[in-house]
Amino acid sequence: MSDFGYCEGDTCRRNGCKGAIQMRKAENCSCHISPPCSACTAPRHFCDACEWDEADDEVINDFIVNVDKSTGNYRSWEPRPLDPTKIDYRIKSHTNSSQICEGVYPEGTTIDEVRKLVIGTFGGRFERFGGGKFKYIAYTD
Repeated sequence: MSDFGYCEGDTCRRNGCKGAIQMRKAENCSCHISPPCSACTAPRHFCDACEWDEADDEVINDFIVNVDKSTGNYRSWEPRPLDPTKIDYRIKSHTNSSQICEGVYPEGTTIDEVRKLVIGTFGGRFERFGGGKFKYIAYTD
C-alpha cells in the first residue's frame, strides 16, 4: 500500500509534500433523488501545498498516475491499491520465462482458488501464501 495520503486530513507525501489532503464540497448533489449521485462519488480530494488533485489521477498499466494538465508531465505515480475484498493482484516481470503475481485475497479463500487465476501457461509455484497475501511465480514460456 502506498505512503501517499488519499483521505481528508492525511499528509500528502507526494514528492516530499507535507501538505494536508482536503476534500471539495460536492456541487449539484442530487442524492435526494438517486443516491449516491455522480457529484458525491466524483474524485474531490486535493492538496493545496503541491497542487495534487485526485481528479487528475489516471490508472495506467496498474499504476495510479497524476498528470499536470497544464504541462502534461507526471506529478506522481504509484501502484494502484489492491482490493482485499476479492482476489486482486499485480503482475511484475521476473525472468524471460516467468512472471510474479503478487496480491491479496479475502479471508476464507483457498490456495486453489487463487491458483486458478494466476497459473501460468506452464504452471508455477507459490513463494508465499497466508495472512491474506500471496506471491506466485507463474511459468509463461
